[in-house]
Amino acid sequence: MNVRAKKFFSYYRPYWKLFLADMICAIAVSFITLAIPLLIRYLIKNLLESDTPDVLTQIYWIFALMVGLVACLTACHFFVDYKGHMMGALMERDIRRNLFEHLQKLSFNFYDEHRTGQLMTRVSNDSFDLAELYHHGPEDILISSLNFIGAFIILLSINAKLALITFIFVPAMAFYGFYFSKKMHAALRKSRDRIGDINAQVEDTLSGIRVVKSFTNEKVEKEKFEKENQKFVESRKEAYKSEAFFYNGLIAFTQLMTVTVVFFGAVSIVKGALDLADLLTFLLYIGILIEPIQRLGNFTRLYHEGFTGFERIMEILEIEPDIKDQEGAEDLQKAEGSIDFQNVGFQYKEGYNHVLKDLNLSIKKGEYLALVGPSGVGKTTLCSLIPRFYEVSKGKILIDGKDIRQVTLSSLRKNIGIVPQEVYLFAGTVSDNIRYGNPEAAPDEIISAAKNANAHEFIMALPKGYDTDIGQRGVKLSGGQKQRLSIARCFLKNPPILILDEATSALDNESEKAIQDSLEVLTAHRTTVVIAHRLTTVRHAKRILFLSDKGIEEEGSHEELIAKNGLYANLYKMQLRI
Repeated sequence: MNVRAKKFFSYYRPYWKLFLADMICAIAVSFITLAIPLLIRYLIKNLLESDTPDVLTQIYWIFALMVGLVACLTACHFFVDYKGHMMGALMERDIRRNLFEHLQKLSFNFYDEHRTGQLMTRVSNDSFDLAELYHHGPEDILISSLNFIGAFIILLSINAKLALITFIFVPAMAFYGFYFSKKMHAALRKSRDRIGDINAQVEDTLSGIRVVKSFTNEKVEKEKFEKENQKFVESRKEAYKSEAFFYNGLIAFTQLMTVTVVFFGAVSIVKGALDLADLLTFLLYIGILIEPIQRLGNFTRLYHEGFTGFERIMEILEIEPDIKDQEGAEDLQKAEGSIDFQNVGFQYKEGYNHVLKDLNLSIKKGEYLALVGPSGVGKTTLCSLIPRFYEVSKGKILIDGKDIRQVTLSSLRKNIGIVPQEVYLFAGTVSDNIRYGNPEAAPDEIISAAKNANAHEFIMALPKGYDTDIGQRGVKLSGGQKQRLSIARCFLKNPPILILDEATSALDNESEKAIQDSLEVLTAHRTTVVIAHRLTTVRHAKRILFLSDKGIEEEGSHEELIAKNGLYANLYKMQLRI
């Protein structure tokens, strides 16, 4: 059994008792279904023409037995439909959990290459289809097999010649079904990819709806969506065509089987080789044979949809995180805050140009370091390497003398606070978003963090204060308000190392002043690395590094770099003129 097969069946393990009960009920369904026509045959052949005194009593007993079997059949069907579906739902939950947890382990490199909408499709649609296969697949196979084999044996015992004539159709049906099931699989896989593209397009458009409206580009987005939507229609066209051939072909075969039984049965009755009761029984079992064929068709659809989903889910689960804890990694306790880059090189992919090359840099405990320079020279990349959002391609980074690859990711990142330029707030309340810095924080700690971030005043002016819902991505707040909540998170986290990615570059003067004041409090006695686009915001830094595509070109305080009259001075003077 290969790795994927083991993974597929592993989801049954926690629910084996429920699965066993489901299969027992499925077996009972099959046996009862096969038994009822035999009771009808017995009633017709042995009782209806009998003149024994207790014939009515026997008929009543047969009727009572059949009613009991129907009641039992109904109860078993109910268990299969209810408990079986619940088993599928529980397995779907487990699959989604595993996939979601794995997605959170993957590095930024993975998300640089994959669209969010496609990943959402795998978490939602694919896991649902797989759960349907988990539930219906085994019972469809079991009931179909038992009904088919049982009906065949019973028909052979009634009239072997007529049974064999009937089953001539089976190999043709099998070949026909196999051929079109392969076409269905390919079409459904393509269709699933297309719905992922639609989700990605919708997610992209709705996330940027304000940009869309500001440029009045609704028509452009509509055309992009229509293009993806039409691709989906074309993929479904192939899937439905294959499905139509599959189902209708099997129905045609079953109808031919019925017509054949009626024809040869009638001939056999005329010749005295068969009686009417046996012909009626044959027709009842032909009806039973049709159900396995229909179940087989249903299973084929479920298999292709479910297994397509399984393949797409496994494609994600089989991606090994490129950034993970090394064996024997230790927790980084409360860090002192010194950071050393030793011959660090970095490239996003093999064969790409190096963003950083042979970088050597020492940052002392509690130092406030500013990184400046033109866009694209690696300032943000350098900072992203410290919490291991990306892995260095060469060299190493040390915190307090320890290689960051030899400490656990969780403990490393707990010691680092990040205030990004583009703040991301989650749907929920103000309190929920500040508490993100420390999920265990008490209400008074949240309020204290907000006060330190100069956010308490505006929060209390909101309709419900800290319990105000801020909407998706914090759309109900201004840019300055969102940035202050982001800073409050960092106060609550209380890390020894801070990374600030120009937290005030897009704010008005009043918001910038409030945030600069809170940042001064936040950065006190912490090792701080600031990415600065506006040089006026880092004039007070004791050490400023000017980065270019050649690496660190200039280093010093603001006054020292101005005195050099080099790259930093030229950039500073240019910004003053703007």
